This record gives sequence, structure tokens and C-alpha cells, in this order.
Amino acid sequence: MTTIAASWLDWAEPRLFTDDRNIAVLLIGACIFALTLAVPAVKRGGRTLVTVVHEAGHAVVGIACGRRFQGFVVQRDMSGHAVTKGKPTGPGRILTTWAGYPAPALLGAFLVVGALNGWSKAIVIVTIVALIGLLVMSRSVRTVLVILGSALVFAALWQLGDRIQVGALAQAGVVAGIGLILLIGAWTSLQDVARTRDREQDHFTLAALTRMPSWMWILTWLLVDLAASAWAVRVAFDAVA
Repeated sequence: MTTIAASWLDWAEPRLFTDDRNIAVLLIGACIFALTLAVPAVKRGGRTLVTVVHEAGHAVVGIACGRRFQGFVVQRDMSGHAVTKGKPTGPGRILTTWAGYPAPALLGAFLVVGALNGWSKAIVIVTIVALIGLLVMSRSVRTVLVILGSALVFAALWQLGDRIQVGALAQAGVVAGIGLILLIGAWTSLQDVARTRDREQDHFTLAALTRMPSWMWILTWLLVDLAASAWAVRVAFDAVA
């Protein structure tokens, strides 16, 4: 029992860094994000990750609202679709539909803040557990491969934190980089959905479920993205100032 408690405390204990190390964490994170701009395969992986988090946002909020999460898929074009069962109208359906687009921004900001506050190891463990849950709910071969690949990346990241001398620093930097990919990816997704005329997109569905026009729902996502970005920037500035 003592061993289990010690192991729990070991991964949950924050690893706080000095200002110089926080700068290094941000630099590593920025380099990882830069890869998504320079390397097409990495860019595609980043966009797929944003899609996974988007669909997970629908699922988590749907479950919290009493709906049944039946599974999700990631398409070849990096779009996705999550299925929850419940009442076709009402607050639960509205919140579930709304939750997808702000999810990457909120999680991305949290990863950046967590990396700078020494919680990267705990974040990695929780992410692995969440990905295992998503793996069970994957409903296509492509989706299984995407989630399994993501889980393996985070498992390697977990080992990285313990196996090399600067592992904790590198781990925090990678977590921050993934956070940046999600945070900036949320803005890209918002820009794309604001331009689309596809009536099956979430803001049109929300407009049909409520009396609010579709542009007002886009505005709510914009405000969440702004708040998440401001939070991450403020914490990053405080960490290196």
C-alpha cells in the first residue's frame, strides 16, 4: 500500500522550474509548433489531434449532461463525428453540440499552463488514460490507429520524463508544444467554420435548436478562444518575467 501511495505521489508531484527553465520549456514548445508549419505530415497530425479533442469535447459534455456516448470517428479529411444518444432537444443537446469547438482552446491553454507549473507528468498520465477510453469508443480502423498512435506518443513522453537527465524539462516542453498546437488549431478551426456554408456544422445545428442565430454561437466560441489564449499568454509571461 505504501508503494502504491509513493508511486502516486511521484507522478502527481509538480516539478517546478526556474525562470530559465520556463523559457526553455516555451522554446521547446515553440519549436514543436513550428514543425506543424514546416512539415506537412506533422501539420496533418496536429490537425487530427485538434479533431480528436473536438470530438472528445462533445463526448465529455454529453456524458456530463446525461447523454450516452456511443462512439466517434476521425475521417480521412481530418474531420470527425461523435455520436451521443439522448433527448433530441433541450439544454443537454445544446451544451453537447456547443462543446466541440471550444474544447481544443481550453485544453491547449491548460496544457501550456500545466507545463509551466510543473504538472506535465500528471497531464501525460491522465491523457494516456483518456486516450485508452477513447480507443474503446473508436468506431473505425482509422480512428483506432489515430488514438493508438497518440497513446503511444504520450507513453513515450511519460518514459522520457524518467529515463534521461533533462527528461522532465523535455517532457514539459513537448506538453507545452502540444498545448500550442491545440490552442492555435482552435483558432484555425473557428476561422474555417465561420466561413463554411455546410448546414450540418455545429453552429447551424445550434441555431436550429435555439432561437439564436448561427453567428452568435460562433461569437461564443470566439470569446472562449480569446479567454483561453489570454490565460495561456498571461501565465507564460509571468513564468518568464
